[in-house]
This record gives sequence, C-alpha cells and structure tokens, in this order.
Amino acid sequence: MKLYAKTIRQTLSDWATIITQSTDLIEIEINDEHPSFQSLLEELATEIEPETFGVKALDLCSRLGIEMSNPPLHRLVEQAQTLIYEIAAHPDYKQLLNEGYQPDLNIADAQTALTYLQWELDQK
Repeated sequence: MKLYAKTIRQTLSDWATIITQSTDLIEIEINDEHPSFQSLLEELATEIEPETFGVKALDLCSRLGIEMSNPPLHRLVEQAQTLIYEIAAHPDYKQLLNEGYQPDLNIADAQTALTYLQWELDQK
C-alpha cells in the first residue's frame, strides 16, 4: 500500500519506507502484511456501518504522524495506466481470458477512459 504525504515524522515504523521525497510530496510504501501494522489497524478499526469495520484515513494518518497529500491527478492516471498494462500482460489474466473470462469493462475500455482523462488534463 502506498500513501502520499506532505509531512511525516522523523522516524517511521519498520513497516513503512519512504520511496520518493520532494519538497511537496512524500511517497511512502506500507508493508500492510507486517504484524505491527495489522495490530495498528485492529486497534483503530471502527464500525462504519452495521457489521462493516474499517479504519478512517484521518485516524491512521494521525497515528502515523503524517499529513496526507492529494497526489496530482495526472500522477494517479499514469499509475493507473501502468497497473492496467501490467494486468493485461500478466499470465494469470491471459489464462482467464483463454478460459472464457469476459468482463463487462475490458482492459482496452479502461485504457481508453484513462487516455481521454489524460487528454483533458493536458488541455488544462
């Protein structure tokens, strides 16, 4: 899991690693399988609606000592395009297609939607 922050505390837990850091954005990779992180999630979990539990981002950020940042939309679009490319190239995905998997929204549709969004962003 990745988080994007404006500020962070001096020391991070052993399950958090700074990936990139610039003056206005810090990218943090969270090992969400780490037992200490899982314990933190359990401690912060609240009932969002009947029988649905979750952790509020604000509570998590407060505990981690970070101020969240909204990454630029163009960066999120680029990341989404990269993930879609990786999914399309993945052997398990190709196997599903060979076995007859036919999603309502296919990879090409998703790539087209992101391309249109990128064009809109580039015009601004």
